[in-house]
Amino acid sequence: MTTLPSKDEILRWIEEHPTLNSKRDIAKAFGLKGAERIDLKRLLKELEAEGHLEKRKKTYRDPESLPPVTVLQVLAPDADGDLFARPLEWHGEGAEPRVLFVPRASAPALGEGDRIRARLTRGKGGEHNYEARLIRRIGSNPRRVLGIFRARAEGGRILPIDKGDGKEWTVAQGATLGAKDGELVEAEQAGPAGRMGLPRARILERLGDPSAPRAVSLIAIHQHGIPHDFPDEVVEEADRMKPAGLSGREDLRELPLVTIDPSDARDHDDAVWAHADDDPKNAGGHVIWVAIADVAHFVRPGSTLDREAKKRGNSSYFPDRVVPMLPDRLSGDLCSLHEGVPRPVIAVRMQIDTAGRKISHRFQRGLMRSVASLTYEQVQAAEDGAPDDRTGPLVDEVVHPLFAAYRALVRAREARQPLDLDLPERKVELSEEGKVVSVNFRDRLDAHRLIEEFMVLANVAAAETLIARKSPLLFRVHEEPSPEKLESLRDTAEAAGFTLAKGQVLKTEHLNRLLDQAAGSDEAELINLSTLRSMTQAYYSPANFGHFGLALQSYAHFTSPIRRYADLVVHRALITAHGWGDDGLSREEIDRLEQTATHISETERRSMMAERDTNDRYLAAYLSDRVGAEFTGRISGIARFGVFVKLDETGADGLVPMRALGHEYFHFDRDSGTLMGADSGTKISVGQRVTVRLTEAAPVTGGLALELVELEDRKMPRPSAPRGKPPKRKAQRARHKDAKTKRKVTRKARR
Repeated sequence: MTTLPSKDEILRWIEEHPTLNSKRDIAKAFGLKGAERIDLKRLLKELEAEGHLEKRKKTYRDPESLPPVTVLQVLAPDADGDLFARPLEWHGEGAEPRVLFVPRASAPALGEGDRIRARLTRGKGGEHNYEARLIRRIGSNPRRVLGIFRARAEGGRILPIDKGDGKEWTVAQGATLGAKDGELVEAEQAGPAGRMGLPRARILERLGDPSAPRAVSLIAIHQHGIPHDFPDEVVEEADRMKPAGLSGREDLRELPLVTIDPSDARDHDDAVWAHADDDPKNAGGHVIWVAIADVAHFVRPGSTLDREAKKRGNSSYFPDRVVPMLPDRLSGDLCSLHEGVPRPVIAVRMQIDTAGRKISHRFQRGLMRSVASLTYEQVQAAEDGAPDDRTGPLVDEVVHPLFAAYRALVRAREARQPLDLDLPERKVELSEEGKVVSVNFRDRLDAHRLIEEFMVLANVAAAETLIARKSPLLFRVHEEPSPEKLESLRDTAEAAGFTLAKGQVLKTEHLNRLLDQAAGSDEAELINLSTLRSMTQAYYSPANFGHFGLALQSYAHFTSPIRRYADLVVHRALITAHGWGDDGLSREEIDRLEQTATHISETERRSMMAERDTNDRYLAAYLSDRVGAEFTGRISGIARFGVFVKLDETGADGLVPMRALGHEYFHFDRDSGTLMGADSGTKISVGQRVTVRLTEAAPVTGGLALELVELEDRKMPRPSAPRGKPPKRKAQRARHKDAKTKRKVTRKARR
């Protein structure tokens, strides 16, 4: 048994390790476990009562000392020109400590009255108690950069990893933080940006080898500011949670509910079951059950867990990892609907008729027990007549009734006509070491569509219930395309030989007719992609503006509270509306719904950008040993600086810069989004088939550089040395030729 440390030993540890002063840190340092931690808690409380320690949140410190990171106010320079500072918060009984500011070579100039956040170390004698080094000046938010450090004789340089940031940063010798050549680093701007020369930076953090296979997603996580590690207090709160019981809940454990997820899923937040409706008034109809993990039972409004979940907004998914919204104790355990384990849920029972129309629904707060955790492939195989050992016993009672209900919902979907895009999704496959081994199309099975339709129906039921009960909630809003984007889509369709109706109120069925025209043609992918790009970004709002893409008047996210904060808000609204408990939507939350909606809409976009950037980097790494090879693709965007091409094989996007288009100068027409050759009159527009040569693949940035080889099966001349603009006479001739043949085509340049 480990010996409990004395009070003096605890105080000495806290003094020597000012950044490791939580109860967990102290227990770990002295090897305390189980009941010994209870004794440690008692000792800490005694030290606090005796005035030796002060508790701040979850950490302890000597009240007669300053925390290692604190806010200071800069005083006027003394007679020797040294800057001293005073703490803005001091609770000790002794004299206020004297703090000497020690500037780095690259630190900005500070003056009397400036407030700074600084890192403190104990003074080494003399007339001051602490020495302070600047973290940042309060009220300033210096620009940050993530890049590769290149060491030089004095200091070094940082090569940014952002594709759009080609400017290097210079780092002074005293601002490198000991970074080694080739390391990935995060730095911030040092001093004001000058008009001449390279910007200056100081390194804040060393992130290691950027070429390590598993570093790709870490770069995106860090670059986009996605919270990665959970604070100790959040983990501690999650660890204290206990499984929910039956008290106050409906017993749903006898229902044969199953979860259906990808084979690599770690959490299961939805379970389903369906059966033929035995109500004689609904002959031929179906009853559908959707049970969703009751996350609100564990994550209470205003708690530490709640604040962290809200900050994250959602989980972020990468090929090699997941950054969850909730700690694993909840997301992978207590909230996850594991097979054979009782779990709390909010369930909805829905009746649909033979045409798939919902005729009634009812919500319950219950306790369920999943009879099986299945994969999409297993369920599909069972429906197709090839069940395995796990699905065999469930075919008649579970699998076939699920698909029977799904077929009814398909009929309702066909009548409703939601937007029906056909864009195959590509999946990056990694080896155990984290290297890309293949890029494959994801299979789209009816089992996937079944779950999607069930979830949409449950989401509609949640929105309708809360509207009927006049309860505040967050809607999932998707507005119709802007007139400008719609006109651009119409131009693209006409250039490809298709038509999009004009002069009427736009409905999704009009867009579906366009997609049907293109189906099976060479332009099918172009039309689907252009239609997708014409759409507005969906977002969350306490106001209901409908969901254009799904052709629904009212829609809310209810079915994924483990990974989306919006769904947790809707769960709390349902709890309050039904009077199920005190863990519903609080008055403070209701008052802040607008801010919450804006915040989680932004975190969703943040995750989408990080996930896209990660895939770009993985694809660049996958293609890096094929530089010089030729690929087919389609032009997906045009800008003044070049042409974007989506490669057929991998779906990767690359850039053909202007200098790699051929031996002539190309004019950019912003209105039509096209390029025209000054000499040949060759027109380049979105949607054209091309063959390109890969000239560069940069895994660190995710950038692919291409050279145009063929345009619509016509060989293009190899680019020559860089040239200036053509003579004015040639430029005028090209414009005249363009005016004669000009048609409004394609979409505007991809930004």
